[in-house]
Amino acid sequence: MKVRKAYKFRIFPNKPVLKKLDETLGLCRELYNAALDERRNAYRLWKSTNTGTAYTHFEDGSMVAFEYVTGPDAPKPPVVNYENQANQLVEIKEARPEFNLLHSQVLQNVLKRLDLAFSAFFRRVQAGETPGYPRFKSKNRYDSFTFPQGGWSIKNNRLTLSKIGTLKVKLHRCVIGKVKTCTIKRECRDKWFVIFSVESELELELELPLTHKGPVVGIDCGLEHFANLSNGEQVENPRFFRKAQKRLAKAQRKWDKVKHLKKGDVARQKPGKVVSRMHRKVKNCRSDFQHKLSRKLVNTYSLIAVENLNIKGLAGGRLAKSVNDAAWGQFLQMLKNKAEEAGSLVVEVDPRFTSQTCPNCGSIAKKELAVRWHSCPCGCEMHRDISAAQVILSRGLSAVRNHSVAVEATPL
Repeated sequence: MKVRKAYKFRIFPNKPVLKKLDETLGLCRELYNAALDERRNAYRLWKSTNTGTAYTHFEDGSMVAFEYVTGPDAPKPPVVNYENQANQLVEIKEARPEFNLLHSQVLQNVLKRLDLAFSAFFRRVQAGETPGYPRFKSKNRYDSFTFPQGGWSIKNNRLTLSKIGTLKVKLHRCVIGKVKTCTIKRECRDKWFVIFSVESELELELELPLTHKGPVVGIDCGLEHFANLSNGEQVENPRFFRKAQKRLAKAQRKWDKVKHLKKGDVARQKPGKVVSRMHRKVKNCRSDFQHKLSRKLVNTYSLIAVENLNIKGLAGGRLAKSVNDAAWGQFLQMLKNKAEEAGSLVVEVDPRFTSQTCPNCGSIAKKELAVRWHSCPCGCEMHRDISAAQVILSRGLSAVRNHSVAVEATPL
């Protein structure tokens, strides 16, 4: 089985290379916006006129014209897809010579990225979801470009990028597998990273029917405690965002005071960088905590039962800030990814009435959310979340014994 992993490393460009990186990002963003503008204008042209010419507009005021077959004889909107736009790159380079300074595959990947955005848009339309039409990218919303095949090399902690230069990279771990893509990403407006997407072979030993040799556990995710295990262990909720909230609010107020200044002004940029760095630190602390916890659980238990939560629905209620701060979805995805590589099993069970059901007798007694202690007439007494974790484990084991776990979902 082939799996994809991403390796992220910090890079340290010097001033000449940094200038080229910024220019590359700017031109990629300009091409993305121009290609999006072309698709939008071509469709509007088809809707409003019989014949005409669609134009690709660039930020410097230049235009490249392309004819499209429209009108009554064209029953469908004009075809403006990835292949169509990629074939126009030669003409674009003639009209805008600065695009010759970018690697050809980087430009192609920009158009591919837009094509994927439209594919996702049409998929959501067909599924009846909120579509979310692809949007134009501002300077702070376009922060990466990709070499999909070649154009880069690495040797002796030095990364060489075609038509950009050589820069230092901090390789803090080995890259195992075949590198498929190389992405350069900017974070916090001034920190740069390289991300290698790697393909490797993974041998899975788990098959149905499943036999487990080792301890099993059920996990109830909560807000009072981040994770409650069926064996009685409770992991405290770190609440990284809550702890940084006052400092974030103070930094945000300073930024709001200078937002009226002209874009590019140093007095406007500095407070914005402070806010970005603080958010990044919260994100990194949360990810570090969840990586370590998920690794510990996967190394300890052969089967882990969790709830199949509607996290998106929970994140829109009164507890939205706390739910988003806990980031259960990110943690559960880490747990699944690590379990897949380690050969363990993660089973998702129905979350209904897990905290209302007695793990000893199975009776259901509704409790208010404020009631944190489970007390049953059968004599079962324990913390409400520990009780729920034991019910989750029981349901997970039943699902495996009854072979009700789908084959494609078993070795998660």
